[in-house]
Amino acid sequence: MYCGCNPTALSSQKQISDTLIRLMGEKAYSSITVCELCREAGISRQTFYSLFRSIENVVLFTLRQKACDFPNQSDVTGSPELLCRCYSRYICSNRSLLSLLVENDIVWMLYDSIYESLLCCQRQSPEMADSVFPYAAHFLAGGLTGLVRQYCTERTAVSNDALYDVLHDLVTGAYFR
Repeated sequence: MYCGCNPTALSSQKQISDTLIRLMGEKAYSSITVCELCREAGISRQTFYSLFRSIENVVLFTLRQKACDFPNQSDVTGSPELLCRCYSRYICSNRSLLSLLVENDIVWMLYDSIYESLLCCQRQSPEMADSVFPYAAHFLAGGLTGLVRQYCTERTAVSNDALYDVLHDLVTGAYFR
């Protein structure tokens, strides 16, 4: 996946991403082809493959572009409140995108994206052993992905504050007291 700073390439990535999300609203993810995506986005296959390896990479790019906006990774590491606030806001503000993942049975891409973002926190968390941190990251990624699945399948979404409360109670252990 292209990670440079060329404005034309970045604009093409965004165009491809926006087009894929639009197409996923119209048809199943599994039936979208690179040819169709390129035609609809108005870019060549050569441009597509210079920016992405696959349509799956486009989804992962889109998730990263809409990822939680942590003020500072080190702030999140020591703050369950900030972590929960960030993810509850992310889930509520990206419901339509996340619903497309759930509806197309590709929510595992969200899981992978969350897991990778949590691994970035490991560098900021020296008190947790390197051998243990991936377990915690997998646990949290699984829990957050399950929460997203539930949130997106309910007809009436809970509020950002209610979602924060659920996350906070789970992360801090208050749910089990």
